[in-house]
Amino acid sequence: MSDPVVWVAELDEARVIAGLLVEFRDWNGGDWPSENAFLASVERIIERGEGEFLLGSVDHDRPAAAVCQLRYRFSVWVAADDCWLEDLFVTEAARACGLGRALVGAAIDRASERGARRIELDTKEANGPARGLYESLGFTNTSKGAGGRDLFYGRRL
Repeated sequence: MSDPVVWVAELDEARVIAGLLVEFRDWNGGDWPSENAFLASVERIIERGEGEFLLGSVDHDRPAAAVCQLRYRFSVWVAADDCWLEDLFVTEAARACGLGRALVGAAIDRASERGARRIELDTKEANGPARGLYESLGFTNTSKGAGGRDLFYGRRL
Protein backbone atom coordinates (compact mmCIF):
# COMPACT_ATOMS: atom_id res chain seq x y z
CA MET A 1 0.00 0.00 0.00
CA SER A 2 1.29 3.48 -0.83
CA ASP A 3 1.54 6.42 1.56
CA PRO A 4 -1.55 8.51 2.25
CA VAL A 5 -2.01 11.68 0.19
CA VAL A 6 -3.02 15.02 1.77
CA TRP A 7 -3.83 18.31 0.05
CA VAL A 8 -5.32 21.74 0.76
CA ALA A 9 -8.92 21.64 -0.46
CA GLU A 10 -10.22 24.11 -3.02
CA LEU A 11 -13.68 25.66 -3.20
CA ASP A 12 -14.78 23.18 -5.87
CA GLU A 13 -14.27 20.40 -3.29
CA ALA A 14 -16.76 21.92 -0.81
CA ARG A 15 -19.33 19.16 -1.44
CA VAL A 16 -16.74 16.49 -0.68
CA ILE A 17 -15.79 18.27 2.55
CA ALA A 18 -19.45 18.71 3.56
CA GLY A 19 -20.12 15.02 2.88
CA LEU A 20 -17.24 13.98 5.13
CA LEU A 21 -18.43 16.36 7.85
CA VAL A 22 -21.92 14.86 7.65
CA GLU A 23 -20.37 11.43 8.10
CA PHE A 24 -18.43 12.81 11.11
CA ARG A 25 -21.65 14.26 12.54
CA ASP A 26 -23.38 10.90 12.13
CA TRP A 27 -20.45 9.05 13.70
CA ASN A 28 -20.76 11.38 16.70
CA GLY A 29 -24.48 10.51 16.99
CA GLY A 30 -25.75 13.90 15.83
CA ASP A 31 -28.35 14.91 13.29
CA TRP A 32 -27.55 18.61 12.89
CA PRO A 33 -26.18 20.67 11.11
CA SER A 34 -27.85 19.59 7.90
CA GLU A 35 -25.85 18.72 4.81
CA ASN A 36 -26.88 22.06 3.26
CA ALA A 37 -25.76 23.95 6.39
CA PHE A 38 -22.39 22.17 6.29
CA LEU A 39 -21.99 23.00 2.61
CA ALA A 40 -22.82 26.69 3.14
CA SER A 41 -20.42 26.88 6.07
CA VAL A 42 -17.58 25.20 4.20
CA GLU A 43 -18.06 27.54 1.23
CA ARG A 44 -18.09 30.58 3.53
CA ILE A 45 -14.93 29.53 5.37
CA ILE A 46 -13.04 28.96 2.13
CA GLU A 47 -14.39 32.02 0.29
CA ARG A 48 -13.71 34.42 3.17
CA GLY A 49 -10.31 32.94 3.98
CA GLU A 50 -11.48 32.23 7.55
CA GLY A 51 -9.67 28.91 7.52
CA GLU A 52 -8.92 25.99 5.29
CA PHE A 53 -9.62 22.33 4.94
CA LEU A 54 -7.18 19.53 4.27
CA LEU A 55 -8.40 16.43 2.50
CA GLY A 56 -6.72 13.06 2.56
CA SER A 57 -6.87 9.81 0.67
CA VAL A 58 -5.24 6.45 1.27
CA ASP A 59 -3.53 6.80 -2.14
CA HIS A 60 -3.59 8.80 -5.39
CA ASP A 61 -6.18 6.50 -7.00
CA ARG A 62 -8.93 6.85 -4.39
CA PRO A 63 -11.27 9.68 -3.42
CA ALA A 64 -10.90 11.73 -0.26
CA ALA A 65 -11.66 9.68 2.85
CA ALA A 66 -10.57 12.14 5.52
CA VAL A 67 -10.90 15.82 6.36
CA CYS A 68 -9.24 18.26 8.71
CA GLN A 69 -10.38 21.84 9.36
CA LEU A 70 -7.88 24.54 10.30
CA ARG A 71 -8.81 27.98 11.63
CA TYR A 72 -6.39 30.84 12.25
CA ARG A 73 -6.53 33.83 14.57
CA PHE A 74 -3.94 36.29 15.81
CA SER A 75 -2.79 35.83 19.41
CA VAL A 76 -1.27 38.57 21.57
CA TRP A 77 0.43 35.84 23.64
CA VAL A 78 2.61 34.58 20.81
CA ALA A 79 2.54 37.73 18.63
CA ALA A 80 1.51 35.60 15.67
CA ASP A 81 -1.36 33.44 14.49
CA ASP A 82 -2.65 30.48 16.47
CA CYS A 83 -3.98 27.56 14.47
CA TRP A 84 -7.02 25.71 15.76
CA LEU A 85 -7.40 22.18 14.44
CA GLU A 86 -11.19 22.19 14.68
CA ASP A 87 -12.15 18.92 13.05
CA LEU A 88 -10.34 15.73 12.09
CA PHE A 89 -12.26 12.81 10.66
CA VAL A 90 -11.23 9.65 8.84
CA THR A 91 -13.93 7.39 7.41
CA GLU A 92 -14.20 4.00 9.03
CA ALA A 93 -13.07 2.22 5.86
CA ALA A 94 -9.87 4.29 5.72
CA ARG A 95 -8.83 3.98 9.37
CA ALA A 96 -5.63 2.26 10.51
CA CYS A 97 -3.68 3.13 7.37
CA GLY A 98 -1.89 6.25 8.63
CA LEU A 99 -4.29 8.76 7.13
CA GLY A 100 -5.09 10.49 10.45
CA ARG A 101 -1.37 10.81 11.22
CA ALA A 102 -0.73 12.17 7.72
CA LEU A 103 -3.52 14.76 8.13
CA VAL A 104 -2.28 15.97 11.53
CA GLY A 105 1.29 16.11 10.22
CA ALA A 106 0.13 18.14 7.23
CA ALA A 107 -1.87 20.42 9.55
CA ILE A 108 1.27 21.09 11.62
CA ASP A 109 3.26 21.81 8.46
CA ARG A 110 0.53 24.03 7.01
CA ALA A 111 0.17 26.05 10.23
CA SER A 112 3.93 26.52 10.36
CA GLU A 113 4.03 27.61 6.70
CA ARG A 114 1.40 30.24 7.48
CA GLY A 115 3.49 31.58 10.38
CA ALA A 116 1.43 30.17 13.26
CA ARG A 117 3.40 29.68 16.44
CA ARG A 118 0.96 27.33 18.14
CA ILE A 119 -1.54 24.71 17.04
CA GLU A 120 -4.30 23.62 19.39
CA LEU A 121 -7.23 21.22 19.36
CA ASP A 122 -9.64 19.49 21.64
CA THR A 123 -10.76 15.89 21.85
CA LYS A 124 -12.88 13.85 24.18
CA GLU A 125 -10.99 12.46 27.16
CA ALA A 126 -12.45 9.01 26.39
CA ASN A 127 -11.07 9.05 22.82
CA GLY A 128 -7.89 7.11 23.56
CA PRO A 129 -6.85 6.54 19.93
CA ALA A 130 -7.07 10.26 19.11
CA ARG A 131 -5.24 11.24 22.28
CA GLY A 132 -2.52 8.71 21.49
CA LEU A 133 -2.14 10.07 17.98
CA TYR A 134 -1.93 13.69 19.13
CA GLU A 135 0.49 12.90 21.94
CA SER A 136 2.72 10.89 19.58
CA LEU A 137 2.97 14.03 17.42
CA GLY A 138 4.01 16.26 20.33
CA PHE A 139 0.66 17.66 21.51
CA THR A 140 0.21 18.05 25.26
CA ASN A 141 -2.67 19.13 27.46
CA THR A 142 -0.61 22.15 28.56
CA SER A 143 -0.38 24.07 25.28
CA LYS A 144 -0.55 27.45 27.01
CA GLY A 145 2.69 26.64 28.83
CA ALA A 146 1.70 27.74 32.34
CA GLY A 147 1.42 25.09 35.05
CA GLY A 148 -1.51 22.74 35.03
CA ARG A 149 -3.63 21.09 32.42
CA ASP A 150 -5.41 23.29 29.88
CA LEU A 151 -9.16 22.80 29.85
CA PHE A 152 -11.40 23.68 26.94
CA TYR A 153 -14.59 25.52 27.91
CA GLY A 154 -17.45 26.71 25.78
CA ARG A 155 -20.91 28.15 25.93
CA ARG A 156 -23.58 28.16 23.28
CA LEU A 157 -25.09 31.58 22.65
